Amino acid sequence: MELYFLRHGKAVELGEPGAIDDFSRALTDKGIKEMEAESDALAALGVKLDAIFTSPLERAKQTAEIVARRLGMKKRLTETELLGPGCNLERLRKLLATQADGKSIMLVGHEPDFSRLVGNLIGRNGACVEMKKGGLAVIETDAALRAGGGMLTWLVPPKLLTRGE
Repeated sequence: MELYFLRHGKAVELGEPGAIDDFSRALTDKGIKEMEAESDALAALGVKLDAIFTSPLERAKQTAEIVARRLGMKKRLTETELLGPGCNLERLRKLLATQADGKSIMLVGHEPDFSRLVGNLIGRNGACVEMKKGGLAVIETDAALRAGGGMLTWLVPPKLLTRGE
């Protein structure tokens, strides 16, 4: 199974117009533009996904919607509380247990959860990984999702996929 961990794009700061709480923080105009460029790069690379799951927070949903639209996957996009803040290996196992046929799955979420998850999956004692906004990590793993049971195949900073947009 390939797991694509995509951190949401750049979002407005708490307290700015339209961001009355963390849940409602939307992507900035630059964040939208960068995620569109990143999604185009993924399409050009031939990325094929079986499903996209997103956190219910606005910035993650917007990020996932951009990717789904660009990859022609709007019908395979699902919002789930399991990817909300506090996501951990147990929640990820619960989510992926519903995806027996899924071989290539994108997860759109947040920090520090994704850095921890990626680190836990690739290192038995954890590994230090930093997911930048718009960053992408791809891990090959089996359905057991155990510490150190995955292999990191991509760790891509957003600038590489957006060409500095």
